[in-house]
Amino acid sequence: MTTTTARDATTRTATVPPQRDVVLHVEGVVEHGDQRGRLLGFPTANIGVPEHGLRDGVWAGTVQLDPEHDGPVHVAAVSVGHRPTYYGKDGDRLLEAHLLDFAGDLYDRRVLVRLHVRLRPQRRFSGSGELVEQMQRDVADTRAWAAASLPRNEPETRAATTGNTPSAQ
Repeated sequence: MTTTTARDATTRTATVPPQRDVVLHVEGVVEHGDQRGRLLGFPTANIGVPEHGLRDGVWAGTVQLDPEHDGPVHVAAVSVGHRPTYYGKDGDRLLEAHLLDFAGDLYDRRVLVRLHVRLRPQRRFSGSGELVEQMQRDVADTRAWAAASLPRNEPETRAATTGNTPSAQ
């Protein structure tokens, strides 16, 4: 398998790597959004996603902060799509990563998101309450994936599998 890269004018990149355990890498700078995730109790790091053929959905993954400086890696529940509950099919395509057990400001920081396992497709919910219930299940599924799949010797990834909170940067 070869590596495929898509790049847009704002230097966001999406790479389909040759590793079996990572489906896609997306690197970019965290952008300001409408802060709906924060209002729902699931703050997210938002990155515009170039078109790359990846199906929309919710993923278990990891987010590395400041990858050019080998920054810490955090487990994340990641949504890729148009946010159909609020915007239908007309919303901008966005990657929204909810870093588990993380507290801190990520705006304008470079991050590397690795999508590992697709948990479910995007879908439209009847409202915020139904969406929050599903997001709680997505976070639980992401924790279960991390506990079963990630090395437990890294403090950042261990915290997400045990519920301990790493120090915020």
